[in-house]
This record gives sequence, structure tokens and C-alpha cells, in this order.
Amino acid sequence: MTDPASAYHAHIYFDQDSREAALTLREQVAAAFPDLEIGRFHEREVGPHPKWSCQIAFPLEAFGTLIPWLMANRGSLTIFLHPLTGDDLADHRDLACWLGREETLKLEMFGA
Repeated sequence: MTDPASAYHAHIYFDQDSREAALTLREQVAAAFPDLEIGRFHEREVGPHPKWSCQIAFPLEAFGTLIPWLMANRGSLTIFLHPLTGDDLADHRDLACWLGREETLKLEMFGA
């Protein structure tokens, strides 16, 4: 078995219609998990992400509390979750998981 990654990203996906719900979730995450790194609220597509997004960076130690919390509190928002192993393509294609509806990522930027 491969050792788990020591850090992860969770990306909250949203669009114009779900913007307020995403802002609310972002604020709730920041309040419930003040030690986590909450990224910018991108109202445009960034990197391989096919929707607007906000990133939550967190260590493996937070996985067991953050992910169940997101599962229970995400509402209808989709959250893309991936490890940070140093292999961006594998992290986003092979090792990722989804809370909500799966989207098609733009993996060409990683040489896919």
C-alpha cells in the first residue's frame, strides 16, 4: 500500500446561480476550521477546473474531520477532492474523488 499524501485540496465548485451558497459554505468552513488555508473565491475557471471555484488546502490530519463535515454541509454544491503527491496528473485524474456531481477536468495542462 502506498502512503497517503500529507496534504490535500478540496475545491468548492459553483456558478452564478450557486454563488451565494458557495460563499456561505466558504464562510462556514473558515469558522469551523480556522487553521485551514482557504483560497480565493474565483469567479472564473482556474487551472483544470471547469467551473468557478474556491480551494481549501488542508493536511492529512484534518481529512477525517473536514471531509465528513463537507459531506454533511455542502448542500447541492459539488466538491472536488485530490491529494498533493507531486504528480499533478495522477492527483487530479487517478487519486481524486467527488462529493456531488462529477465534472470533466481540463487535464491537458498536465500532459494528459
